[in-house]
Amino acid sequence: MAGLLPKQGCQLQPRCTSHRNRPRIVLQATKTSTTTTPTTSSPFGYDLLKPVTSAGQIKELKEGIATFYDESSSLWEDVWGEHMHHGYYPAGSPPKSNQQAQIDMIEESLSWAGVTAATKMVDVGCGVGGSSRYISRKFGCSAQGLTLSPVQAARANELSQRQGLGDTCSFQVADALQQPFSDNSFDLVWSMESGEHMPDKKQFVHELARVCMPGGAVIIVTWCHRVLGPGEQGLRPEEESLLQRINEAYYLPAWCSIEDYRRLFEAEGLVDIKVADWSNEVAPFWAEV
Repeated sequence: MAGLLPKQGCQLQPRCTSHRNRPRIVLQATKTSTTTTPTTSSPFGYDLLKPVTSAGQIKELKEGIATFYDESSSLWEDVWGEHMHHGYYPAGSPPKSNQQAQIDMIEESLSWAGVTAATKMVDVGCGVGGSSRYISRKFGCSAQGLTLSPVQAARANELSQRQGLGDTCSFQVADALQQPFSDNSFDLVWSMESGEHMPDKKQFVHELARVCMPGGAVIIVTWCHRVLGPGEQGLRPEEESLLQRINEAYYLPAWCSIEDYRRLFEAEGLVDIKVADWSNEVAPFWAEV
């Protein structure tokens, strides 16, 4: 997995047999001004817009993602609880439940990003709202969440009401690539394992930067492929074949690397960008589940 922090959604991650192809996480960045750059064509030498559907339509991809989570979220909640993402298992740590490891993932992401307070957060790809409620309690902040799944949004609102957070946490069906918020709306922009579902990574990053307040933080935990070597124009055919099987199973478009994300955030003018690879830290999760 990989992470960008000054800033995952999709929740299940299939096991990859090759270490080089494991999803990577963690990217952070900080916004210093209100200026964002317009979105144009992909800055990469390979296609980041290839959708997973056979007809090649992004609309069908979005509908597929929504249906996928409408039909599967109750099962995942039964297995994982309200946090539908990986757990964090650092080397040498004592045994713990996967639910505790998922909470540790939230805590480690915030700590690694240096985020110690927030007043307004947005949870992009919110699932049933587990991260939003946890961070709302931790910081006393308001939280708004986005998902393509009507079932997830309704369940997230139901759980928030049941847990006494109905006045501070709210969730709606909306597209992360066209967020229904004004510029500079949130001081914490959070995406826990949802970026892998985005068919246009540049537009995804643009929207994260757009809604982030100056001085705010953007945190992404997402699945990425390996960083391409000098002269490489894309992944090897066997790597593409492996990822395509994952994509077809989980309604994912083409992947990118953490360095691609770094460049996208730099292009938006964000600073203090950090990246990390937590593949080893999340690997035990699947054995636990």
